[in-house]
Amino acid sequence: MKIILFGATGDVGSATLREAVSRGHHITAVARDTSRLGTLPSGVDALSLDLLGKPDAAADAAAGHDLVISALRPAAGHEGDLVPLTRAALNVAASAGIPALITGGAALLKLADGSGHTVLSAPDFLPDAVRPIAQACADQDALLEQDTAATWTCLRPPAMLLPGPRTGHYEYGTDTLVTDAEGQSQITYADFAVAMLDLAEAPQIARRRLTAAWTAPAPAMQPG
Repeated sequence: MKIILFGATGDVGSATLREAVSRGHHITAVARDTSRLGTLPSGVDALSLDLLGKPDAAADAAAGHDLVISALRPAAGHEGDLVPLTRAALNVAASAGIPALITGGAALLKLADGSGHTVLSAPDFLPDAVRPIAQACADQDALLEQDTAATWTCLRPPAMLLPGPRTGHYEYGTDTLVTDAEGQSQITYADFAVAMLDLAEAPQIARRRLTAAWTAPAPAMQPG
């Protein structure tokens, strides 16, 4: 496949790039500062682009690709950019006539305790420091609900995204946090990327929201 990847230098984006390359896909890796990508393997083209500043250039760049993947996450203090960034990625996909895989957030996933609370609404569940990005992710969900132009799938992470190994094991869920036997909801960036690329290689179903996490105990963590 030919995939255009927005947010290629972030934690999710860089893991997605590595996983896609390992599967033999051709990637156009888009970021505002592509120098952070380092040395690129064969099959990866870097494109330095401000998606909000040059949406027409992004649409032109997507021509000839099979799929948009958005791994966009704004920096702290700019959480409000998530909605316009997602809207821009959806517009690129719609303009190119190709599906989009959107990295969402866990904000509106229900807790697995049956309380009916979501990650965002549950008392004392979220530290204050991450509430701004959680609210932005809830707003992103609302944007997706309104969008009818693009064929999108949204993959939402579990409660915790961690550095660590690629095990290749995970389970999908829908509107509730996926947890392991100890009640933990977590996955590494590497395994989240596996779940993302498995979706990329599957037939696309429009307007689908999923989440992915481990259901087995976490492996022993190693640095990196």
